[in-house]
Amino acid sequence: MTTKNTMLMLDDISKSYQKNARAARGQKSGASPATKAVDGLSLDIAKGEIFGFLGPNGAGKTTTIRMITGILRPDAGRVAVDGVDMRENPVEAKRKIGFVPDVHEVYDRLTGLEYLNFTADIYGVDAPTRQARMGPLLEEYEMQDAVGQPIRSYSHGMKQKILLISALLHHPPLWVLDEPMTGLDPKAAHALKERMRQHCDQGNTVFFSTHVLDVAEKICDRVGIVNNGRLVAVGTLSQLRREAGESLESLFLQLTE
Repeated sequence: MTTKNTMLMLDDISKSYQKNARAARGQKSGASPATKAVDGLSLDIAKGEIFGFLGPNGAGKTTTIRMITGILRPDAGRVAVDGVDMRENPVEAKRKIGFVPDVHEVYDRLTGLEYLNFTADIYGVDAPTRQARMGPLLEEYEMQDAVGQPIRSYSHGMKQKILLISALLHHPPLWVLDEPMTGLDPKAAHALKERMRQHCDQGNTVFFSTHVLDVAEKICDRVGIVNNGRLVAVGTLSQLRREAGESLESLFLQLTE
């Protein structure tokens, strides 16, 4: 149940994928050809919270994130962003989200500046506002000199930076970041972690997946561990340590074996 202090609510969401045609043909008659990627996952993420979403490869993290952002529709269950139901009002819900995916699906024939202006247009950010916001972000991620160049000329880390900047231009209350530190140099990673904390200190929320347990331990208010599509643990780090009597790394390995 969504409360006034809830930024993100996942209510028993599930998602299955069809197996490939060759595998489906090889199954016995009556057997289901679907694989459940997310299975009855429920979470309530508060305003002001940095929430770390942890799990091994194939655990269901990216599928969950794609349902949160409206890219995928759950087979069952409900997603709400700041009280707005993603199924009933997807445009309003998506306007509340700044999303950085785990792959660089970006229009690489555009320059960085053209891409940022394109994103700002989508979210209705007027010219004076976008200019005021863009300058500090470009400086923070050291992209001032590269922003006029075609994105196809960017390194992996530079593409990650332009995606981060584009996701923050409309000042969304919920940041959804899928492996956001990947490809970032130490200075940029530090700047992102600082900005995540500042964002949440203003009453907003960050939901991010990561494989870097050290990052999760240092900056998260709570973490959730998912395995085989199911949530196997959730809580503050002190709660999880108290219950398991182990480090986050040991707990993670124990729960995801």
